[in-house]
Amino acid sequence: MGSKVSVALAGQPNSGKSTVFNALTGARQHVANYPGVTVEQKTGRFKMGETTVMVVDLPGTYSLTSYSLEETLAREHIVEKKPDVLVNVVDAANLKRNLYLTIQLLETERPQILALNMMDVAKRRGVRIDVAGLGESLGVRAFAMSAKSGQGLGELKAALAGPPSDCASCGHCGKPEPFRLDYGPLESAAEALTDSLKSLDGLGCSPRWLALKLLEGDVEAQKRLANKAPEKVEGILAEAARLGAEFERAMGLSPARHLAFARHKKAKELTGRFQTDSEPGKATLSDKIDKAVCHRVFGPIILVAVLLSLYQISIVYGGALAAKIWPLWGQGQDFLTSLLPSQGFLDDPVAYSLGVWVLKSLAAVLNYLPIFILLFALIAILEDSGYMPRMAFLLDRLFRRFGLHGQSTLPLILGGVYVGGCAIPAIMATRAIPDEKARLATILIAPMMNCLAKVPLYLILIGAFFSTTSFQSSLAMFFIATVTLLMALPVARVMTLTVLKGKVSAPFILELPPYHAPGVRTVLIRTVERVWLFLKKIVTVVLVVSVVVFGLISFPKLNAERFAGFEAKADAAKAALLGRLKGTPLDGQVSTDDVGGLILLDEAIKTAKIGVTEQAKADAVEARFAISSPRLYGLLKGSGPEFSELKKGLRKVASERKKLRREMKEETFQSSVLGMVGLALEPITKWAGFDWRVNIALLSAFAAKENSAATLGAIYGLSEDPDGAATSPAQDLKDNRSGFTPLHALALMIFMALYPPCLPASIMVRLQANSTRWMLFALAWQSAFGLVAAMAVFTGGTLLGLSGWATMWLFYAICLFATLATGLIPEKSPKALAKVGAG
Repeated sequence: MGSKVSVALAGQPNSGKSTVFNALTGARQHVANYPGVTVEQKTGRFKMGETTVMVVDLPGTYSLTSYSLEETLAREHIVEKKPDVLVNVVDAANLKRNLYLTIQLLETERPQILALNMMDVAKRRGVRIDVAGLGESLGVRAFAMSAKSGQGLGELKAALAGPPSDCASCGHCGKPEPFRLDYGPLESAAEALTDSLKSLDGLGCSPRWLALKLLEGDVEAQKRLANKAPEKVEGILAEAARLGAEFERAMGLSPARHLAFARHKKAKELTGRFQTDSEPGKATLSDKIDKAVCHRVFGPIILVAVLLSLYQISIVYGGALAAKIWPLWGQGQDFLTSLLPSQGFLDDPVAYSLGVWVLKSLAAVLNYLPIFILLFALIAILEDSGYMPRMAFLLDRLFRRFGLHGQSTLPLILGGVYVGGCAIPAIMATRAIPDEKARLATILIAPMMNCLAKVPLYLILIGAFFSTTSFQSSLAMFFIATVTLLMALPVARVMTLTVLKGKVSAPFILELPPYHAPGVRTVLIRTVERVWLFLKKIVTVVLVVSVVVFGLISFPKLNAERFAGFEAKADAAKAALLGRLKGTPLDGQVSTDDVGGLILLDEAIKTAKIGVTEQAKADAVEARFAISSPRLYGLLKGSGPEFSELKKGLRKVASERKKLRREMKEETFQSSVLGMVGLALEPITKWAGFDWRVNIALLSAFAAKENSAATLGAIYGLSEDPDGAATSPAQDLKDNRSGFTPLHALALMIFMALYPPCLPASIMVRLQANSTRWMLFALAWQSAFGLVAAMAVFTGGTLLGLSGWATMWLFYAICLFATLATGLIPEKSPKALAKVGAG
């Protein structure tokens, strides 16, 4: 039986850690979330001989403090899970900065390998590193590698799959003493506290590492000690506080700052000893590119061009691809429908109705999968190329004028500052914002971004009302993707001047990594990961909510009196057909029940032949039904004057049936639980152009915004296509819109853009703001603001006699003016921007 080795990859952001992970594990990986949070946890494996190596890609972190969620999660995994080997991935082109984390990792005293990644980038910059000397000095085995090209990958795999003695010199396997940094005047305090901790049983971590964390005043370390040794925690914590206070009085410096300075000094010393730079001060290619990309004038122009290209490729070309693929979804939907219980003439079995509703709900969102695939791929390219941080740098110039912080950029990008984010990780990412004013302002506007869940509704509405040309649809998508930011920024400014007034702002420090040619493998893996997560969410959230909405929208059923009225109309239509057959050879051969059976048989044959192009296959379909229902099939396919009269009558009855079914469904929807709520809201929402149908879709979206598109697509798909084929949600809306105009669609898009946080996002607001009051405020103000904006668009456009297209750009101009006006309000304490260059 083979052995197993657990490995954790740790490193700073932009060190190429994820690329190393992908190169090691390939497709054999799993993406999930850490328990209780939305930070991704990637796990994978690979085999060498009889050894299976399990790999975890820890969140990127600059240190092992517990200030951010990523730092806490990475540290907990290293200390609590105790991987067999810790691989520290280091950016060889930025050695000094990366060694700061390396020193902290070594202090955990876990078996470690140093992977000096991106050696090709360092070489191009004229940087040479004595890899063996550095590894020997640190007491670990070091490898030079470039994960993108595969350099050093084989050696790293062999070391990980080999015995511990081959992978690290850590003091745990007979090698020299582990690396230990002398902290000078703080050493005596560290030693004293370490000795106290050594006396405790079951500590589960390095006593010296824990002693240093206690001297830093690390809250998580204090909690760990309380859990491991509750009976002695007070004495040790008191000792740590005393030693720290004595050091600060003597040195005029806190222990935490002294430890940080000592680590930076050691990192600088190691870099000076083992790194040589043949061309110091030489401008790198990234620096040259940044002269244009980060330019005050050209930078924003390039940014807009990138975003427009993103929309053109993903939305226009992806939309065209989605239209071509839709027949396949339709065929799948029709096939699965054929497996359900048979339809009734007027009223269907609950199993059939529920099945069709769920299939329509899923298809309404899955229809746009090609767009999401292209969008995810393009975002992965932007991330892997190094352009994404430049986008943050450019947008910071704008954000500072609205009371936001430079680090607000990442949450807004995660939320979908252009398209394709999610409010939950966006709100979670606000933890890194150092001042409370900007953090709360970012939390409150992050749900206004274009999260991925809103996109299906946008696409349905744009496809139905703003797609005269591909350029028009592209501009419409550009409008909704950018107007959200133009609405969010003035809101943030107003909030920082009112409800968040008086809070202090902090400076922004940003690292710009060197540019890279995007790796095909990396882009493909990230795209597949995000598509898979999206699909899992569709199958779980939309599936569950569609079932709940179906129950709320389908019950109570029509009362017996109303149903009898519809049945009477259906019987009258059937009787009229039988009357047409009087005096023909078919007189007396066709009963009332036969009429319903003939219509259902005709629909079943048409559905079965959808997508069938070969005559032989079409004939096979006909033969199957001829065998299963010989008598009815003979009546349906018969020839002669009498059969011609029968077919004309059947068409009229079928038309009446569809009309009655549509009226029944609409009446059922209106009298249902959710329908009554939607109707109750109509006196208010009618000024925004929302009828009860739209209200139902918006109410269902609170659980998850994906449901707005799914519910709207299902509600408006009330009637069947004449040939029995399933139609796209946009086509359903066109065909069954009941007075729905481009102006209605625009108001709905604006309201959805400003829609309050969904249930999971609301919970995250509560956690990150640490206040139920702020969560309720977020729900209330976004609901009110969204409804007022939608009313202004619909009622204002109607009074001015404007089309939806003209109103769209008038609203855009108003938002742009509001943004410029609020941006000109002077700041009391302007914030500084510190830019860390790519080199």
